[in-house]
Amino acid sequence: MVALQFRQLSVPLGQRIAVRDVSWQKLEAILEELGDHRAARIAYNKGILEIRMPSPEHQVDVDKELIGDMVKILLEELDIDCECFGSTTFKSKVMESGIEPDQCFYIQHHELMRGRRRVDLSVDPPPDLAIEVDVTSKTQLDAYEALGVSELWRFESGRLQISVLESVKYQSSQTSLTFASLPIIELISEFVAQSLTAGRSPTLRAFRSRVRQLG
Repeated sequence: MVALQFRQLSVPLGQRIAVRDVSWQKLEAILEELGDHRAARIAYNKGILEIRMPSPEHQVDVDKELIGDMVKILLEELDIDCECFGSTTFKSKVMESGIEPDQCFYIQHHELMRGRRRVDLSVDPPPDLAIEVDVTSKTQLDAYEALGVSELWRFESGRLQISVLESVKYQSSQTSLTFASLPIIELISEFVAQSLTAGRSPTLRAFRSRVRQLG
């Protein structure tokens, strides 16, 4: 058997590789080897480890930051408290799953996570809202389901998709659990598109103004 260190693997930008039959102990060792300061992102579910490199397009990074900022504006304008955990690694040995979202928020469970810097899913709840920009694979979706993330936003091809956890499976939804009174799909899609010509700051100001009108 030939043993390779994961640092020896080269994943092209915008691509992903899947490695099968990875035990939980191996996953922990791989995460330690890769470290926290890396571009690569991981998804793990029941022995399948997926390593992906973000797209080379600058717009992907812009979109995830912009959508995260729009969520923060929504929460502020609606007087909803939250704790933002960015792209923290979430993993559960019991559920044999792990994931690193582009952005995530504790909203319903924000009080439990106040002041925390690391998450331990053996005692902590999963995030209430996770955001993924660009293509989301089956491994990622399976991991989110297994970890019990109640709401997942996926932004692909200029359009927001909302998935809500019902029992143990995601169902497509036209409304957000947290922002049920607002047309979130249309709002996010519209203002991400607007940012391409108007720029980030003017877009966020316009978004805040629209939310106040709708509220």
